[in-house]
This record gives sequence, structure tokens and C-alpha cells, in this order.
Amino acid sequence: MLRILMPTWQSASTRPFRTSAVGKVPVIAVTGHLGAGKTSLLNQLLRTPGARLGVIVNDFGTLNVDAALVTGQIDEAAAISGGCLCCLPDAGGLDEALEKLAHPRLGLDAILVEASGAADPLALARLIRFSGAERVRLGGVIEVIDAVEHFRTVDIWTDPPLHHAAATLVVIGKADLLPEGERDRTVERIRQRVRERNADAQLVVARQGRIDPVLVFDTVTDEDPDDQLPFAQVLRDQAPDGHANHDHGRHEHAQAASVPLTGPVSPSALVDLLEDPPEGAYRLKGRVRLRGSRAEQGYLVNVVGRMIHVDRLPEPPPTGELVAIGMQLDSAIAEQKLLAVAAASAERPDAAGLRRLRRHRRLSD
Repeated sequence: MLRILMPTWQSASTRPFRTSAVGKVPVIAVTGHLGAGKTSLLNQLLRTPGARLGVIVNDFGTLNVDAALVTGQIDEAAAISGGCLCCLPDAGGLDEALEKLAHPRLGLDAILVEASGAADPLALARLIRFSGAERVRLGGVIEVIDAVEHFRTVDIWTDPPLHHAAATLVVIGKADLLPEGERDRTVERIRQRVRERNADAQLVVARQGRIDPVLVFDTVTDEDPDDQLPFAQVLRDQAPDGHANHDHGRHEHAQAASVPLTGPVSPSALVDLLEDPPEGAYRLKGRVRLRGSRAEQGYLVNVVGRMIHVDRLPEPPPTGELVAIGMQLDSAIAEQKLLAVAAASAERPDAAGLRRLRRHRRLSD
């Protein structure tokens, strides 16, 4: 059985602008074998100040939301039959949950799906990617690996596990529990095995189960909004380690580069960037203005790993931006690549570039 969980909010009238207001809500699958640390990662992400998150959690595991349930923070819990997301005979139950959570009135930053340990990440990614829910997009597949048990229970064959191929982000957890003399060697061995199956996945070593949330989703503010009941605060207060209010200082921070866009950009230069992001970038995002044959057009672009998603904006933004994020990102080099797009000539309509961009938009739909 699965449950969908979402915070209750009092009003939508005073919320700041959120990407989900004009684009599709990213759905991030959190996968990994039983005991790998998926729930710990989810709990950490749910504590992020300012985050509006929906959660679909498998009842085979237990998400630590008891305190939130007791204090009335959870608005709804709905069951999806089938036991395992990737084993549903059709995506109807999942689609219904995603459609409900992606409703614009909720203004969610992201939806997190915790898969059971038996789930096939490739199948789950396909269910999300081709979901009948119109307001969602696949925002990444996180694979959580238990560094202590991985080579004893999971990666025991000659070839690396097939499920590595689905991951956009691999989180190596529990490395701090390994003897100091084995830690670096084991982490590097995991990296090599993942790379054999998936050269594009970005890897991060979690510190006490924590990663930088910016790798997973965006928030408009670092503070809990006034119109939100304190779901995240409840979880932070209930954290057993006593450090939950200072999570931002207990993980390795991602690097970022950003440039403002004061005018239209070249569609060809933009698509070149989407198809070949700066080295080390895990995420690339932006709002852009382009010259069309008759009028200017606005687009919202997102890249996660090698997945490209393009949305049309209702109106061209007066100003835009491009942002690259990654753990191994060289910010200075990435900034130069973003600046090159900002500086590319866009004086005339670029029909070939617009066709390429619209192709990515059609594929996104």
C-alpha cells in the first residue's frame, strides 16, 4: 500500500512566485534496497526550511511523520493498491495521487516518491515519465546505496546491478560507519561500479544521511512561509540527533553558477547548452526570452542529469536567468559557459534553433 502525504496550508494568496505556478511539478523517485537509507534521506529533505513538498510513501517502510500526523499537519492520506509502484497493473493509482498533489492551489516545489526496496527504478521512472497526470514531470531518480552492506548483499555479481542505469543522482550513505581505513576505498569502488553502468549519474557521499537539498528541488525562500503550518519545523524539532535545525551546516554544499538574462537569447545557443551542460552540472534551470517570427516567447527550461524538460511560459519574462548546480561543478568555468549563451546574438529570429527547442518541448510533453 502507498500513502500520499501533504502539508495543510491556510491560504494561497500571499505566496511568492514558484516555478510550479507556470511549469510542471518535478517528481523525484527515491530508490534503493531495503535499509539503504531512503527514509532517512526523505526525512532530511522534509526538514528543509521553506520547502513545500508532497510525498508518496510505500507502507512497506515507515516515514517518520508520526509527530506531524499527531499535530494535524497531514491533510490527506490515500491508499494505492498494488503494493509496489513499479508492479501496478496500470499507473491509475499513481496518476491520481500525482494529479492531486500537483494541483496549482498547493504550489508544491516537488513531489518525492519513496519506492519499496523491491521496486525496479527503471520501471518507476517510466511510470512517472509517462504518467497521465498532466502537471508533473520526472525530476530525477535518486538511488541510495548503503556503503556498509552494498558489496555483501547487492553488488555481488560480475556485472554491476542494472538498476544503476536509471539513476540521475547516486547517494552513497553510511560511509561514516565504515572503518576509516576502508572508507575511501569502498566509496571509490562504488563509484567505479556505478560508472560502469551509468557514466552520467552524479554521485554524492551523504554526511550522516544528509545531502544538499538544492540538488533535489528549489525553494523560493529559506524560511517557512507564513501561510504554511510548520510541517518542516515539527520534523526538525522531533529530530533525534538534536541538530536538525542546523542541517545546512552538516552536509557538503553543492556548487552553483548563475547569470541574469536582460534580453532575448539565441535559441541555438540555448539548446546547445541544454544538450551539453557545463561539466559537473547535475541540474540546469532557467527562464528565458526568445525572438519568435512574430513576437517574443518565454520558456522554462530544466535539465536533470541528461533529462531535458522545456515548458512554454504564458508570457515572456521581463528578465530571466540561467543557473547550473552540481557537486563537482567548477563555478567559474560554468559561469563562462552560461555567459556565452547570454552574449550570443539574438537580434534576428533563429528558425532552426526554435525548431530544435520546440522538439524538446514536444518530447517533454
